[in-house]
Parts: sequence; structure tokens; C-alpha cells
Amino acid sequence: MRIGIVTFPGSLDDVDAARAVRLAGGEAVALWHGDADLRGVDAVVLPGGFSYGDYLRCGAIARFSPVMSEVVRLAGPPEQTAPGLPVLGICNGFQVLCESHLLPGALIRNDHRKFVCRDQRLRVERTSTVWTSGYADGEEIVVPLKNGEGGYVADDATLDRLEGGGRVVARYLGDNPNGSYRHIAGISNASGTVVGLMPHPEHAVEPLFGTDRDAAGGYDGTDGLRFFTSALGAVLSA
Repeated sequence: MRIGIVTFPGSLDDVDAARAVRLAGGEAVALWHGDADLRGVDAVVLPGGFSYGDYLRCGAIARFSPVMSEVVRLAGPPEQTAPGLPVLGICNGFQVLCESHLLPGALIRNDHRKFVCRDQRLRVERTSTVWTSGYADGEEIVVPLKNGEGGYVADDATLDRLEGGGRVVARYLGDNPNGSYRHIAGISNASGTVVGLMPHPEHAVEPLFGTDRDAAGGYDGTDGLRFFTSALGAVLSA
């Protein structure tokens, strides 16, 4: 399976995402922001970083890049129930998905106005997506979080629609790290093919790095890997 990793000017975690794909057993394909050709990939990851320097708003310029025109076309609108191109947006990638209207809502500056960087406990709440099928309903995991504009916001009607449709993918446990409404850490489109996640699963794919230092919590540092193995399994079984 071939998963495309988009590089925008200012991307930081594209190499990490590519490594996560390879560790999951897939082929990572480099995609350039200025090219509309997705090179026949089976899925796409929009990595973390500061696309186009986060000018205007985070993800606002990346939304108009040639590569995103193809991603938007193939992924389909957020309320579409037929599966489109699987897309995972991580941190800045989540912001790009919202700016592109592939997911509803927006990401704004953290409510405490400070950058946050820590290992974050999450509860996986939707496992019927392409990217989370390898988790158990309600499973608690630890994945690194690093953001300055990670507060997920939407109006009450949108939040109720997401909750009612089971489209909240992950929720923060413990203290809310950025003021996200209803402690939302990640959401999906209706079909479960497009997922936006503020924490970084690509930084939790190998033992001896990161979260495994909390041995008392039972974490082995690989809690994020199943986002990528889930996608491989979903596409191969389609």
C-alpha cells in the first residue's frame, strides 16, 4: 500500500510520518505541495508543522495549494457517506483539513496562550474509521502533543452533529491542554475516511522513544502506530 506524505513549505513532521508508514509496513510516497498529481497513492497524510509559515491562519494558505485541490476532490465533502480517499491530517494537517472544509470547525490559539508540548492521554472514541480500526472502543492511549493553536472549536449545532453521528474520534483525558470544546482531540468525516487529529501519532511508533518512559502506565511507546497499520489493513481489505 502506498501512502502519500505531503510536504508544504514549513512542514516539520513529514519525515516522521513517512517513517511511521514504513514501520507500519507501507510504502511512503513523497508528495510536493506544488504538484496536483497524487501519484496514484492509496491514502494521504497531511503532516504537522507550520505550512506556509502559518501566515493568515494555520492551514489557510495550504488549503489553496495544487496538491490540496486533488485531495479535496478525491476525499469528497464531509457529510458524504460513500468512502473517498483516506486522509489523515495531523496537527497542522488537521488545521488544513478544516480550512479546506473537509472537516467542520476550526483550530484556534490555545486558551492559555502558550505552546504546549507533552505526552497526552487520549481516549479513542470512534474505531470505525480507516485510521482507527485497530483500536478498541474506549481504549486509552498516550500520544505526544505539541501545538500553539490546537483548540478545536465549532458552534453547538456542529458539535452536537459530530457527537450524535459518532464522529468524535479521540478525546483528551485529564486536563484539557488547549481549550478544545468538549475535550475533542480528533474528528472524522461521515464516512470515516478523513480524520483530523491534533496529537502526533507518528511520534509514538517505536519502543524506547517518548511515552515508554512511563513504564508504570503500561505504555510501550507505540500507541500511535495503529493509526497507520489501521489504514493499511482497511485499504488492503477493501
